Amino acid sequence: MKSILAVALLCLAPLSATAAEQGFPFFEPVQPPRPFQVMVHRGLAQQAPENTRRAIEMCIEDGLEWVEIDVRLTKDGQHALFHDSKLDGKTSGTGTVKQHTLAELKQLDAGGWFAKRFAGQKLLSIDECFALVKGKINLYLDCKDINPELLVNEIKAAGVERQVVVFDSLDQLRRVQAASGGTVAVMPKWHPKNGFGKWLDDLRPAAVEIDADETTPEICREFRARGIKVQAKVLGQWDNPKFWDKVLADGVDYLQTDLPDEVIAHVMDQKIKPRPVRMACHRGASRYAPENTLPAFEKAYRLKADFVEFDVRPSRDGKFFLLHDGQLNRTTTGQGPIKEASSETIESLDAGSWFGRPFGGVHVPSLDQFLAAVPKDVNLYFDAKDIPPEAFAAAIEKYGLAERTVVYQGAGYLEKLKQIDSRIRTMPGAGSEAQVTSLAAGLKPYAVDSRWNALSKQYIAHCHAAGIQVFADAPGNIDVAGYRKAIDWGIDLIQTDHPIRLWRAMELVAAERAKH
Repeated sequence: MKSILAVALLCLAPLSATAAEQGFPFFEPVQPPRPFQVMVHRGLAQQAPENTRRAIEMCIEDGLEWVEIDVRLTKDGQHALFHDSKLDGKTSGTGTVKQHTLAELKQLDAGGWFAKRFAGQKLLSIDECFALVKGKINLYLDCKDINPELLVNEIKAAGVERQVVVFDSLDQLRRVQAASGGTVAVMPKWHPKNGFGKWLDDLRPAAVEIDADETTPEICREFRARGIKVQAKVLGQWDNPKFWDKVLADGVDYLQTDLPDEVIAHVMDQKIKPRPVRMACHRGASRYAPENTLPAFEKAYRLKADFVEFDVRPSRDGKFFLLHDGQLNRTTTGQGPIKEASSETIESLDAGSWFGRPFGGVHVPSLDQFLAAVPKDVNLYFDAKDIPPEAFAAAIEKYGLAERTVVYQGAGYLEKLKQIDSRIRTMPGAGSEAQVTSLAAGLKPYAVDSRWNALSKQYIAHCHAAGIQVFADAPGNIDVAGYRKAIDWGIDLIQTDHPIRLWRAMELVAAERAKH
């Protein structure tokens, strides 16, 4: 590796200061920009069918910078989004993409294979994709089978030249360059054995893709000096914190990943100390895994949540399980009230397939299974939907979690719980200063669970003056600015379905406070 790199570096041509400052003027969807950007492989493909509208929309909603999508030609010479050459297994169709016209492909179901809730999702044409992302997020076009000249015309017609980088063979990229006059960015694969010779100067790529195990600080510095971005491919065996840290330390600009949420949380957790607010993941990381299941909680831990929120309900025979609804229907393969089902029946149910194929076979966890698996640095936000105070206290005591648990319920229930174990932190609901004053005089709770629309600087200050912390559940439509406002008011904890938005808000607040 070192000898190959040494030879490559000998081939470098001197660069002027002007050349070193040049670079393709990509659109920056995240403002102010992060020091690194993520390229999400086929969209959020663990949460929605790959390359579909919903997989891309979820990246936009999370405030990410890039989506990697796959492009293929149809029988009638149109460009459509699809990774595999064959339709079988990921659509309701059969045969290859190339054997069908775009109109025929548009009749297929491209979502039902992933989960019933995505039935009816359609293959996107490239024009539909451009319309979806314009002014919102950038595209890494992985060109499996394209007409370069047509693709350039489509990019220009959509006005997304600054939002696209084209990845393909060198011959195809040269055709893109020629057709666009250099106005459409290209990105070849690069290995150290390729060197930095004349081919690179002739192609003038805006970026290069390098496998994660081949990046080095020297390589990244050389490409930066040439005004060329470096994208590290950290998929598969490399998609983990060890390699994220490696490539970022090397100085890459972009990471292509299947785990953009975890990359961002991992980096921000190291960068933001102390955090300006604590985070609770609602029903686990329920945006990325089926709610109230072990994978949802494991994801929340990897997203560096301070608390995990969960709901508990009993079976007919008195065993406790994690489930939000009183009915089994929505999130399991069961039917009817959970309290009328036996524990044996509940344990046999599939609680993951409704969410997506990657989670098929995931079960409804029992309270014991969950509590036994909670990491030492995570707190519990216990929504005691339907569990007697005595059973609650016994379960928490069994696993030594009394001092790491906050329990949400009515004031009467919480009074009984405090009488059983005074160490458990109580949290009733509240929506006004008068309610807080009353609770402070009687229950003396650790915190109040406040409606988001009840929050204000004055309200939070009133709670703090009474020695009570303020927790609030952020509705799904709250954006980064909304999170920042609540943080500036002094909120103690935000429960969220959108942890990456909250991480972004914390990043901006921490940067602002560092200035003062």
